[in-house]
Amino acid sequence: MNSTYIFSSMLRISDLDERKFEVKKLEKVKWKTGDYVIGRITNPGHDQMKLELINGRMRSFMKEDLVAGALGERYATLEATGSWKEVEEDGMMHLLTGGGLMGKCTSKSVYLSNLIEIEYMGHIFLEDHVCKMDDYVKEVPYKKFELPVILLVGTSMSAGKTTVARIIVNQLKRAGLKIVAGKLTGASRFRDTLSLKDVGASHIFDFVDVGLPSSIYPREKFRKKLRLLLSHVYDIQADVAVIELGASPLEPYNGDIAFEELKDCVKCTVLCASDPYAVYGVMKSFKLKPDIVSGIATNTFAGSDLIEKLCGVKALNLIDPKTSVELREILSKKLGRKLSPDLAGV
Repeated sequence: MNSTYIFSSMLRISDLDERKFEVKKLEKVKWKTGDYVIGRITNPGHDQMKLELINGRMRSFMKEDLVAGALGERYATLEATGSWKEVEEDGMMHLLTGGGLMGKCTSKSVYLSNLIEIEYMGHIFLEDHVCKMDDYVKEVPYKKFELPVILLVGTSMSAGKTTVARIIVNQLKRAGLKIVAGKLTGASRFRDTLSLKDVGASHIFDFVDVGLPSSIYPREKFRKKLRLLLSHVYDIQADVAVIELGASPLEPYNGDIAFEELKDCVKCTVLCASDPYAVYGVMKSFKLKPDIVSGIATNTFAGSDLIEKLCGVKALNLIDPKTSVELREILSKKLGRKLSPDLAGV
């Protein structure tokens, strides 16, 4: 194990933590999304911040630590935006996520602590070759994706998608189904996807597996990457796929492309909302009528009632165990198979 660097979860598809490599500066005109780089921490930001490691665990760090991550972009509505393309001659940038997505912050919420500031030390090289995420992508032949899908979409980030996905995966697992789970769009955070495995998914995937630090990427190139990812998912031959679209389909994470690629396989759609009125906006924009609305907007009866009156869709606070029976009934109907109440529990 190379102990000189902190290897962020962005490197989990590589073997660079086990190899000797060189770090050399590269002129910016040669930088590309997904390049692996080393940054030196110059300002740790908030004292509670941590870095996400290859295994998904979180660790603390100190000023001057060297972090291995990947160049990318983030456009989070409630937290921060930034891109490697905005880095200036001084080489100063930020960790846009704890998972090692590196770029210069262009804006952030006043409620968000200062981001970890880093100085570009150079690109990772092996035998005069710039190491990039694409080098470690496993290719498989294209396969038409035909697994039944339970799709989770959100009105924004932090709307409750991953929490709801865990509840659904757990219910399906208790009913004896083989589940594959994944996150197709957003900015990488491995612990979210790992949490789906913790509750019963046999296999997990996200866009990092096809060489993307986030799904902000040229649209047709993203579509090609997405089809490769879905071919990997289909190879598992699970009973059902629980798929999350990170952030909102209206944000620049290519959620609309992911929705288009999946729509013929979607058996049940769960919309997680941060606000009742946002439900109306997403439904109108995508001409989408979800089977269930959940998330933060359903935390109170007031929110659930407003959603049902305003949008005419079922609102369920799935964190409440009392909704388990109704959730099971909806999933049974949509999947066309009875989920045993004895196994699923309440």
